[in-house]
Amino acid sequence: MSEVRWGILGTGSIAAKFAKGLEAVPGADLCAVGSRARSTAEAFALEHGARRTHSSYEELAADPEVDAIYVATPHVLHRENTLTCIEGGKAVLCEKPFAMNRREAEEMVAAARSAGTFLCEAMWTRFLPGTRRVRELIAEGAIGEPRQLECDFGFRTDLDPEGRLFNPALGGGALLDVGIYCVAYARLVFGSAPAEVQSTAYLGETGVDEQSAYLFSYDSGAFARMSSATRTQTPHRATISGTEGSIEVPGFWHAQEVIVNGHVESHPHLGNGYSHEAVAVGEALSRGATECEEIPLDETLELASTLDEIRAQWGLSYPADEADA
Repeated sequence: MSEVRWGILGTGSIAAKFAKGLEAVPGADLCAVGSRARSTAEAFALEHGARRTHSSYEELAADPEVDAIYVATPHVLHRENTLTCIEGGKAVLCEKPFAMNRREAEEMVAAARSAGTFLCEAMWTRFLPGTRRVRELIAEGAIGEPRQLECDFGFRTDLDPEGRLFNPALGGGALLDVGIYCVAYARLVFGSAPAEVQSTAYLGETGVDEQSAYLFSYDSGAFARMSSATRTQTPHRATISGTEGSIEVPGFWHAQEVIVNGHVESHPHLGNGYSHEAVAVGEALSRGATECEEIPLDETLELASTLDEIRAQWGLSYPADEADA
């Protein structure tokens, strides 16, 4: 794998995790960081070893020393920031959720395909060794035909009406923050979008989902039962039941252990786990690919459609949806 000179767009906690992950990736060079303020860019660069700093996202996108950019800003900025990076000719790894809705996602994908540049959703779970092993086990028929999935991702946090988890203007709600992991896991297990979606949610005082549950049905007769929450702690476990066995994945979204038909397998992370998506991007770029096989762009669009359908059932919309009205 040839060297990839990385830029990180944003300086929040997820940006710091990705920067830490790059330390374990052969050939990865944290070249630059971009922020809306010079002081935060410089502080981030000092802490994580970035060699160059930029006081705007546009400057980072135009930096000729940068090959690829990790977009680590809040949900509502992903479309704008990604389009800026594509216009700058950069490969882009955009943090999940890829976009606020299907319309935004389509615009981003169309821009990358028109420019011939690399683009991928940073669904880090998809790149982990444990998740890769689950995919292999299903393909090998280790549990026969998958028929059921039970999956949850919920945590308890304090209510902050202005914070990103609860503010509609910032794309708040459990679905886009953690429920997306469950939706994407169902896609991995069953290999297609659901034929039918049924869901329910508790919309809290700020109007976003604090707790939700959804049932996916498939043409094969299989189904997935999932839930997500920001005010309720849940086990974070995925259980896949098939015609000939089962797979359990404790802490499925950061999987380091897979239990197949009662046998425990260990699948440790490289670095802090975020390293794996950076490795995959480097390998794709070295092949001249414009997307990652772990989560192709058409699948990202499909996931966006499913998330839109779920929210529509609750009557939950965001300012970003107004252009679709």
